[in-house]
Amino acid sequence: MLRPSTQRYSVTRPLYSEDAFEDEHAKVYRKHKTFLHHVIQYFTCTSERAKNTAISLLPIIGWMKTYSFKEWLLNDILSGVSTGLVAVLQGLAFSLLASIPTWYGLYAAFFPVIMYFFLGTSRHISVGSFPVLSLMVGAVVTRLVPDEGLPANITAFEGLTKEEQRVLVSASLTFLVGLFQLGMGLLQVGFIVMYLSDTLISGFTTAAAVHILISQLKFVLGLTVPGFSGPLSIIYTLESVFTQITSTNIHDLVTSIVVMVMVLGVKEINDRFKSKLKVPIPIEIIMTVIACGVSYAFNFSENHGVDVVGKIPNTFESPIAPSLQVFQMAAVDAFPIAIVGFAVAFAVAKVYSVKHDYVIDGNQELIAFGASNIFGGAFKSLAASTALSRSAVQESTGGKTQVAGLLSAIIVLVVILGIGFLLEPLPKSVLGAVVIVNLKGMLMQVVTVPYLWKKDRPDCIVWVGTCLAAIFLGLDIGLAVGLGLELLTVVFRFKTEADGRKTPKFALVSFSVFLNLLQIYEPEGVKIFRIPSPIFFANIDFFRDKLKDVGFNPLRILRKRNKAVKKMKKLLKKGELTLTSVQSEDESNMEDLDKPTDYSDLPIQVNWNAELPANIQVPPVNIHSLVLDFSVVSFLDISALKGLKAAIKEFIRINVDVYIVGCDPYIIEKLRNCKFFDDEIKTSIFFLTIHDAMLFINESHPPKTVSEKVMKTFGDCTSLICSFKD
Repeated sequence: MLRPSTQRYSVTRPLYSEDAFEDEHAKVYRKHKTFLHHVIQYFTCTSERAKNTAISLLPIIGWMKTYSFKEWLLNDILSGVSTGLVAVLQGLAFSLLASIPTWYGLYAAFFPVIMYFFLGTSRHISVGSFPVLSLMVGAVVTRLVPDEGLPANITAFEGLTKEEQRVLVSASLTFLVGLFQLGMGLLQVGFIVMYLSDTLISGFTTAAAVHILISQLKFVLGLTVPGFSGPLSIIYTLESVFTQITSTNIHDLVTSIVVMVMVLGVKEINDRFKSKLKVPIPIEIIMTVIACGVSYAFNFSENHGVDVVGKIPNTFESPIAPSLQVFQMAAVDAFPIAIVGFAVAFAVAKVYSVKHDYVIDGNQELIAFGASNIFGGAFKSLAASTALSRSAVQESTGGKTQVAGLLSAIIVLVVILGIGFLLEPLPKSVLGAVVIVNLKGMLMQVVTVPYLWKKDRPDCIVWVGTCLAAIFLGLDIGLAVGLGLELLTVVFRFKTEADGRKTPKFALVSFSVFLNLLQIYEPEGVKIFRIPSPIFFANIDFFRDKLKDVGFNPLRILRKRNKAVKKMKKLLKKGELTLTSVQSEDESNMEDLDKPTDYSDLPIQVNWNAELPANIQVPPVNIHSLVLDFSVVSFLDISALKGLKAAIKEFIRINVDVYIVGCDPYIIEKLRNCKFFDDEIKTSIFFLTIHDAMLFINESHPPKTVSEKVMKTFGDCTSLICSFKD
């Protein structure tokens, strides 16, 4: 690194007015398409477009063509069996949250999965019930069909028992949620999830976990607690629990404590030794089997008054038409359920798509979940999304595609039609204990509050405000409050942070989400981008996507390089790759494909832009430096900070230097406070101006002469000093 104090530069150029500059450098105007042109283009049909549309609407066509039965089928079978067993248990448990008979939770693990198999773009998420969604459905169910008192005045309720009325409400609500999701997908509004920041989702799911925990106390303690809905429902529930605490069923309590202790302990072992365990120990399944056996042997239901799952029909019930009156009464509740269900599923799907290097389509995911919930609602299923724990099982046990999801649905089918009777003596307290144990991850999110308070107080206010509002006012109102707080924090950041640095105030605050990243200068091997707005939760993903305009996806390049290095090491060990010259390069010992490339045990220097041996293909990287112009970036929030750090590391790990210029000292100080800098990202990447950065880049990478460029053309062929045996 050159010391800035030893470097000097001077600039000599004509004095320009705007008119003089435009006269000398003619501005290139881009022809903008009219609205009519966009409409005509949208409705124009060609054979290629029809083919792409079919593949887009039926993603199964795309990935089934490349399905490797030899390499993937066994993994998918093992993953499907493991996921199916977990889905059965979670389906039974989460149905308690919706206040409907337990076996309808099994339907959520079957019908939506079948539809998602054909329409979904994620290959790894496990579709089915999700505790937060089940709780939101349960709030509507208990409001329209309360435990005590008369149900709502709905014509379709005539002649139905209370359980059947609740199932009708749940199914109709699920159908309506599907209609909302399908409509949003067809209208291409999948971008709506970007308005839900990580902070908001964290606060919301933590509040939901508190609601779920309180709702399961009646099963753990063996009490009869009426369902409450609306603002302060959690207070009324706690009041009812504590007034009956002396009536606790000791058998339910002891059973729940034993199950929770065992499951938590074994889950800790699974996490600690996950690198050594090929398949996590299915402790929930084991404890369920033991609990069923003990309950049956000692006849808990008859002798000790323990509430059990009871009769599980060994057949599917007939489909039903949704109630339009339920639609009218639950429309306001259905929309946030649709948004939350999609946001959670999309977030989980995005994690696995990045990890396994494939693309998911937000709009197609909306269509897939919309169709899944419509199909499931017609067959009395619960609203479907995904659960992180269940998806983790599907991915960690080797699942490669949604074939694993289909096989998990077959396992659920076997349980429904064949062996469901074995689960009839299962105490509901065991299901409640399983639900509570699975809340650990969501409840532990509360530890982020002190961090947010120290590093980003507006984000902390969003987290705390969303969480408290959702706890005391209800999940639907809490979500609306969170969105309002998010909007206010954006306004607050624009105003106060502009005032604090004595920069001009905005007369009108712009809520534009999309960044207009303009390429303003392109010397050889360098890309310069100007970011003309703050970077925050709503545009960080778009910012990272636009960085790919350099001509490649850095994360994909990194993974291909790591795979290529691993393949070269295997060839060297087998003796199929011989060296004619040796030069060692030891950078890292990490094996993860997303980590810096590990050149240890590879005694050659690899030129990634040259021809590689053994037909190994890695796309070339045609730049060595990327400059980000932050001169008008007034603030970053926590979500943007995390995204920026990940993006910079992706470029650094493929040997592309990243420089940030014109950054406000306030932002640099915030980056320091939030531990942004580490062994890979250093403070030396910041420069005062683009000119400073470009002079440093030219010192580090001097422009090549014509003769050097000619020599490079021939030299690339021999840069990798090795040969491949035929």
